[in-house]
Amino acid sequence: MSKHTFVLNGKAVTVDVDDDLRVLWVLRDILGVRGPKYGCGINVCKACTSHFNGKAFNPCSVRIADVKADDEITTIEGLPGTVGTDLHPMQQAWLDHDVAQCGYCQPGQIMAAVAKVKQARAEGREIDDNDLDEIRNVCRCGTYSRIREAIKAGAARM
Repeated sequence: MSKHTFVLNGKAVTVDVDDDLRVLWVLRDILGVRGPKYGCGINVCKACTSHFNGKAFNPCSVRIADVKADDEITTIEGLPGTVGTDLHPMQQAWLDHDVAQCGYCQPGQIMAAVAKVKQARAEGREIDDNDLDEIRNVCRCGTYSRIREAIKAGAARM
């Protein structure tokens, strides 16, 4: 066991776990953060998508030993805190467009969408259909058309 410190949703946390434990299990089982979902464990379904230093990442595929003390992980629980409101604009867009059916993929979908909007803006442009095509999060209920509409609406409010 080793001690690992990092910033989670704006607060420093320390855990004492094996170096090879995946970040997803540290978040869910050790720290009790349930937003990132387990779907596949091999970085394919993207149900666990969160942010690592502001960019989308899948904690199911990252060892805790690869996270450093100054690294920042943001999950869906911490997303509103990044804008100082009860809901992030992308979360509100999800509600406004009635996206969720079963809801399992929604935290990962929202986190991927926010990261993609930020990436487009960092490149000096707005999100477009090509960007939406690059979001590869799996939705077993097939609400992709509503997801795309919500991302566009959320982006307009960000």
